[in-house]
Parts: sequence; structure tokens; C-alpha cells
Amino acid sequence: MNETRNYDLTVVMPVYNEVDNMKRVEEKMAAFVAHAPVRTCVLLVNDGSKDGSLKSIRDICSRQPHFYFISSTQNHGLSTAMKAGIDTAQSRYVGYIDADLQTDPEDFALLLKYAPDYQLVAGIRANRKDSGFKRLQSKIANGFRRKMTGDTATDTGCPLKVMWTSYAQRLPFFDGMHRFLPALMMLEEGKFKEVPVRHYPRMAGVSKYHLWNRLKGPFLDCFAYRWMRKRYIRYNIDEENLGR
Repeated sequence: MNETRNYDLTVVMPVYNEVDNMKRVEEKMAAFVAHAPVRTCVLLVNDGSKDGSLKSIRDICSRQPHFYFISSTQNHGLSTAMKAGIDTAQSRYVGYIDADLQTDPEDFALLLKYAPDYQLVAGIRANRKDSGFKRLQSKIANGFRRKMTGDTATDTGCPLKVMWTSYAQRLPFFDGMHRFLPALMMLEEGKFKEVPVRHYPRMAGVSKYHLWNRLKGPFLDCFAYRWMRKRYIRYNIDEENLGR
């Protein structure tokens, strides 16, 4: 049996070569789970790590009763790791946070206040602790995305989100989709809300992003989204007798 069905919230955390962060991940996530406002578990998604992260994940899950994991020997990228975690979850809500913990899991409590009324509740990084150049890259990418998609989100790069699992599993995922969750939720006629959350500098490990993949990817993905939006299939079943 998939144990995540016993929880209200499954927090999906993709992990790729984050062995130096795993001790902190265990401490911070276990502390949140212990007093979360809803029954919460953590789903660690090993995305082909080569640095010992998988061993750390196994050790953590053996110690922590509300921690689970899935693992791939290949590195597929953040969006695929997110989709794998979302598709695995069977709780009412699914959350997302990065393993670098530049956002605080305690702030899930802020997002969960609005989760009953919004299919996507996303954080906005208040007082970002990134470099000025990195913030400029994000500003350019977010501005271009808003013009192309028509969504009103101000910080799609914030790695702290809560979604209705039933909606999240219907979203059309593609490589880079993690930047387009509000726009994709609009295709499913879902509502989204943004909430300010805390942001911290990276304490350990190395960022997987640089100028090229921070700007090139969103630029190309915007055109892919516009193409998909025009051809998106949506339907309702008004009557059936399958349960007779």
C-alpha cells in the first residue's frame, strides 16, 4: 500500500547531489512534520545523484517514520523529479520544496491556510538572499513569462508550493514546467494565490543553475506553453453508468 494515502500533505523534495545538505534536510523537515497543521509526510525523490545522496536518503527514511523515497539511477531534471513525486503522492495535498532549503518548511503552514480555497498556493521570496545578478535574471525571466502566458504570478521560481493533488496530477508536465505552474493551473481552471515566505542563502552544496539555463529555458518554454494552450484538451463527463 502507498503510505502517502494516510496523510493530508505529501511534501515532494527532489534531490540531486545534495549530500552536504541532507543532515539539515532531516532536521528541518522532521521538525516541521512533528507539529505541522495537517498530517504530513516527506517524499524524497532521488534524481540520479552520484555523490552519496541516495545512501543518506535511505538512512533518513530508516530513522524517520514519516519520510519516504523514490529513486532513479538516471538524472532526469527537476521537472521530471517533481512529476514523479506528484504522481506518487496519494494525499489530498502535495507540496514542493527544494533540498537546498533556501526556503523554510515552517512556511508551509502559511500556504496551507489558503489551500482549501486555492488549487495552487505558491510562495513569494521576501527579501531574497540571492546575488543582485541572480535576481536580475529572475526578473527578466518572470517578466517575459507573464507577457507570454498571461498569468499574474510574480515569483514562479520560489521553491515552496502547495497544490491539490487531484489537480497537480492532471497538469500537462514538460521539461521546465516547474516555472509554469500558475499558467498550467489556469489551463485546468484552477485558482492560485501567492503568499510571502522567508528566503535564505544556500548553506551547502552547489546551485544547479546558471545564466544560460536560467534564461534560455524559460524563453523557449514560453513558446511551447503558447502552442500547448491553443491545443489543450478539456472535457466533462455529465452522465455515466459505470457504477451500476
